[in-house]
Amino acid sequence: MKIEQIYTGCLAQGAYFIESAGEAVVIDPLREIHPYVERAEKSGVKIKYVFETHFHADFVSGHIDLAKATGAQIVYGPTTMKLGFDAIVASDGQEFKVGNMTFILLHTPGHTMESSCYLLKDENGKEVAIFTGDTLFIGDVGRPDLAQKVADNLTQEKLASHLFDSLRNKIMPLPDDITVYPAHGAGSACGKNMSKETFDTLGNQKKNNYALRADMTREEFIKEVITGLMPPPSYFPKNVMMNIEGYDNIETVIQRGTRALSPAAFEAAANETGALILDTRTPQVFAKSFIPNAINIGIDGSFAVWVGTLIPDLKQEILIVAEPGREAEVVTRLARVGYDFAIGYLDGGVESWTAAGKETDNIKSISAEELSSIQQSNPETAILDVRKVDEHQSEHILGAVNAPLDYINESMLKVSKDNTWYVHCAGGYRSMVFASILKARGYNNLIDVAGGFSAIKKAGSFQLTEYVCPTSLF
Repeated sequence: MKIEQIYTGCLAQGAYFIESAGEAVVIDPLREIHPYVERAEKSGVKIKYVFETHFHADFVSGHIDLAKATGAQIVYGPTTMKLGFDAIVASDGQEFKVGNMTFILLHTPGHTMESSCYLLKDENGKEVAIFTGDTLFIGDVGRPDLAQKVADNLTQEKLASHLFDSLRNKIMPLPDDITVYPAHGAGSACGKNMSKETFDTLGNQKKNNYALRADMTREEFIKEVITGLMPPPSYFPKNVMMNIEGYDNIETVIQRGTRALSPAAFEAAANETGALILDTRTPQVFAKSFIPNAINIGIDGSFAVWVGTLIPDLKQEILIVAEPGREAEVVTRLARVGYDFAIGYLDGGVESWTAAGKETDNIKSISAEELSSIQQSNPETAILDVRKVDEHQSEHILGAVNAPLDYINESMLKVSKDNTWYVHCAGGYRSMVFASILKARGYNNLIDVAGGFSAIKKAGSFQLTEYVCPTSLF
């Protein structure tokens, strides 16, 4: 028996490939299926099942394409949802034989109503691992608010109550030495307090996970689990529906998005379709020269999350500017969160655009030391902090206005086009996203602070304050 965790950092997501005696299962696969198919071929095993722990909200699963490519059967826990594909809707306690292994589906509603875990027994019948999806994380449990609109009477409090029962009746009675393999780790929006560790023993979690305290009452659990939840990204419900109803084949999506376009063809496509120009280069490279009206969301940051947060329409046509050789990666990572309508990329990048004599734009970027000198000369210097509210509250430049990137449509309405604003985030990624979006909407007086708050603190010349009274745009 072999268990392999396939972890994808940009989504903080763990998929699993488990094999035994010529057969294998894949749990919670990503949209691109070739890593799983290649593993099966290399090991000479047949993928028998695709186990899904729930209808994922933060990414589009590869269950449909993987089943078509391998003949595997898709398995979900109990659900009344009408699926757009063939699948086994299993019952609580149903067993699945894979090689010499046995998987037992444990229905664990709470994160969502169909949420289920898969308990793994070895050839001797020993319980060795549990794949918990978004029911139990390392250090946390799944948030109970994502499915509350599925039914009129389903609230986050009721879901949290279901989760309390699922944990205590299905998971906590299991042996302490089994390994917990969750679907996510730190950085995912599916929980609020996840560890950077991606697996642990159940015994350690019983000791260290706040939600598994043995003396915790139902009321205490509900209060602690729902306290501090931030609104989920707007693309979550749309990804859920794609996972339930189906989607285009990933190869079709990649083929459509990786059409190489000359500068003339790229410009014509932009004018004719109204496509969004998405520049995925690093912030400081983007700042020096970019196509007018392009927005910057760097591929090397939390790309998928910010795309999903800032581009409201999954069917938005997108034209890509990328570092040469990374175009397919960009299209694939867009597809992971349901953005299937990339229609091509600029062949040769911005260099070819410039060589063709096309117009470019830029965003001024300064160092933290330069900002310090400017502020000392003018104490009324307008500084915009685009970090999240809790980041700003923990520590910020005295007098800085908090305008979180998460709420950019509200934030921008309060930013005067006539004033010069110095924009920073934590490290320089989000500030360039913010500045590029506003630049595309006619805000020409935003100056980026390279290195963000990390560089500001290192400079040591700013008056910083902990949060006392909100200086906010909304």
